[in-house]
Amino acid sequence: MPIVVDIDVMLAKRKMSVGDLADRVGITPANLAVLKNGRAKAVRFTTLAALCDVLECQPGDLLRWEAGGAHTEE
Repeated sequence: MPIVVDIDVMLAKRKMSVGDLADRVGITPANLAVLKNGRAKAVRFTTLAALCDVLECQPGDLLRWEAGGAHTEE
């Protein structure tokens, strides 16, 4: 997928665990794992805004487009 999720990068910069981030954002650790591992098909703007609020970052710090990514239809 050409969209790359960099939540791990921000977690490391903020020295925060996945569980702590999930608690503070209000989503399950399982759903956060799906998002952070790039397996999510969509993300709600409210969830993205909450992630940015907790991590004190911009959406572009969490998501980026990478040219030449494989695109598959399921």
